[in-house]
Amino acid sequence: MTKERIELFDTTLRDGSQAEHVTLSVSDKMRIAHRLDIFGIHVIEGGWPGSNPKDQEFFEEAAVSTWKQAQICAFGSTRRAENVPAQDPNLQALLTSGTRVVSIFGKSWTLHVERALGVSHAENLDMIASSVAFLTRQDKRVIYDAEHFFDGYKDNPTYALRTLEAAAGAGADVLVLCDTNGGTLPSDVYRIARAVCERFDSVGIHAHNDIGCGVANALAAVEAGARHVQGTINGIGERVGNADLCTIVACLQTKMGFDCVPEACLASLSDLSHFVDEVANLLPLDRAPFVGRSAFAHKGGIHVSAVLKEPCAYEHLDPAVVGNKRRVLVSDLSGQSNVRYKARELGIQLRGHRETREAVKRIKALEHLGYEYQGAEASFELLLRSLRGEETEAFKLDRFRVHTAQGQRGVQWSEATVAVFVRGKRELAVAEGVGPVDALSNALHKALCLSYPRLDAVRLADYKVRVLSSASATEATVRVLIEHHEVGGERRWHTVGVSKNILDASWQALTDGIRYYLFHTDPQRLKSDADALQAAAA
Repeated sequence: MTKERIELFDTTLRDGSQAEHVTLSVSDKMRIAHRLDIFGIHVIEGGWPGSNPKDQEFFEEAAVSTWKQAQICAFGSTRRAENVPAQDPNLQALLTSGTRVVSIFGKSWTLHVERALGVSHAENLDMIASSVAFLTRQDKRVIYDAEHFFDGYKDNPTYALRTLEAAAGAGADVLVLCDTNGGTLPSDVYRIARAVCERFDSVGIHAHNDIGCGVANALAAVEAGARHVQGTINGIGERVGNADLCTIVACLQTKMGFDCVPEACLASLSDLSHFVDEVANLLPLDRAPFVGRSAFAHKGGIHVSAVLKEPCAYEHLDPAVVGNKRRVLVSDLSGQSNVRYKARELGIQLRGHRETREAVKRIKALEHLGYEYQGAEASFELLLRSLRGEETEAFKLDRFRVHTAQGQRGVQWSEATVAVFVRGKRELAVAEGVGPVDALSNALHKALCLSYPRLDAVRLADYKVRVLSSASATEATVRVLIEHHEVGGERRWHTVGVSKNILDASWQALTDGIRYYLFHTDPQRLKSDADALQAAAA
């Protein structure tokens, strides 16, 4: 049986770029557009030509680029009341963009017709019809966005439907029902969309997420008969955002049986989500459905035990279908199943139930002190290996000192001195940094790089501090989480340290990060150096 096709319309580059904290350069927009094209998005809305030089430049570059299958779409509004279509600057800009597909919006709600535009109801209908007709005569495929349609329909259904008739009668290819304020409930979206689909052939949905129903509203419209769906990657957009196209695509294809993108492309959904966040300089949302880091993460021991036997017991979908992966978290809620799963994932063979029980006991004791291993898997691996008697110590601390001062004109600087024993000798290094932890990290690298040149590629990528007992004021215990990454590679790893002294906690996390890297890049040499350290200590 052939699956029914849904046309996917992405507006990340236009509506998504209106989100707070999101600024996309022309290069950013082109990179995202090409990635959307490869994924299988059918129509990519690039921006509003004529509104700013950046969007104009984007369309110029898009016109000379090669696209795998997507159509680039220019966005604009119906003509102004005082202009005829052929002399309207906005409509002319749409033509100049050179795109085969254009998307224009018009008013569906009498409130906007009367107050925002200040025109009669009849004039608004003519603005819609004449604008669409003008563009279709120029051989454009017109996607008509009925702005505020659901609010307009609830206020005056007869007039709202007349605006759609005006667009359809003038040749609009798709009539898109927009929940522009994002305040409509799914039941109302279904009821209204169903009424529209009974009267018109090609209907779409454009939902915002102001009450958290963006995705649900898009799916409700599809159930009502809409076959064109708009959204943004990761739901970025005006105010709280648009309907998340990642969730929509996954639901439509894996839950509702529609044809959106090729199966092989669906397996890159998580990668697409992370790519857009990276280009837009946004932190990925771990809790995002399907694509989030936590979407298939299991923490409770009972859950993990069941997932090991039958994944569908606590997973609605094989994570690989959307390019994600299962994660088992280790915490004070862990049972032996969590530890065995993580050990197997890390390639560590625990010796029977006794060793597993000891590991669980040790982890819970450390978590009680404030350690958190679900966000510091590198430290967890080192802990497991040390419990098994494996050597991971390539160096030992003799002492460190950190000095922070303020110089001329208020300029602050930090300097760290680190002395460590490595390969049978004592290495002393001094380094400056942007803050005490950066200085400490730089000094440690400097002390070790002669013995381990590979450390030159390791960088401190992220640093987080959590106060665990705020009632203790300055004597509070703190937890430090550190992320390292390898320059020129994709490897990233996370470590943890806990102490009442923030520098001590930072040192624990820093040294775990270095030990982890050395263990995985040169384990035999590290073992030899660890043995030498033990012999020297004896």
